[in-house]
Amino acid sequence: MRKGKTYIALTGVFVLLFSYVNMSADTDLSGESIFDQTTSNSTQTKSKSTQKSSKSEPVNKTKDVGTVRIGKQTWAIANLNVTTFRNGDSIPEAKTSKEWVTAGESGKPAWCYYNNDPANGLKYGKLYNWYAVNDPRGLSPAGWTLSGADDWAILINFLGGQGAAGGKMKSISGWSEDNNGTNEAGFIGFPGGYRVENGTFLNIGSIGIWWSSTENNAHTAIDHYLAQSNSAGRSNSPKQRGEAIRCIRK
Repeated sequence: MRKGKTYIALTGVFVLLFSYVNMSADTDLSGESIFDQTTSNSTQTKSKSTQKSSKSEPVNKTKDVGTVRIGKQTWAIANLNVTTFRNGDSIPEAKTSKEWVTAGESGKPAWCYYNNDPANGLKYGKLYNWYAVNDPRGLSPAGWTLSGADDWAILINFLGGQGAAGGKMKSISGWSEDNNGTNEAGFIGFPGGYRVENGTFLNIGSIGIWWSSTENNAHTAIDHYLAQSNSAGRSNSPKQRGEAIRCIRK
């Protein structure tokens, strides 16, 4: 659940790519890249002249670099990529399976790269367990909010419902078996995979999955995923699982 690209890393809120992107962006006082992306909206949308939103409100129009306006919502166009909480405390990296399991069993926050490969972070951002999402020190950068299940419901409904939204949110490249999307929404949903409770990494190239900030019960939380079809799914997953995070402005 390729095309050649030019990578340009900036010390600021976003890693912006392609030299023709407007390089103005908010800055993070820690000097760390908070979000990552591997392409711009202009190159990630297929046949823009023939695609229209099903609603009258604008899609893909914003002056806030690194974001996309979808309906009345403003989303980051890349996954979260921080190593500190908002108060400056470090979030532990859990590389080994033992470290990942220990963090999950003790209810402690942790992050990792897919396959512990920093190169994957350039495209997919980091994977976090839900204990990092729920930590009172704050995972989202200043000016941003962790997206909740209600935010995802609004997004998916605006894009035509679960059966249609996925294809509009998926990136135009990177999906296995040519199951790419149109990125009509400008969301740039890459298939970054996830990490299960025992520390195993799964499904890069075929599934992209994002935590919401909404708890389901004492053991699980709500997440949303894109897979091989054009649908957008919702599930309840164990809090120990490692998933991507997408922030929203409110």
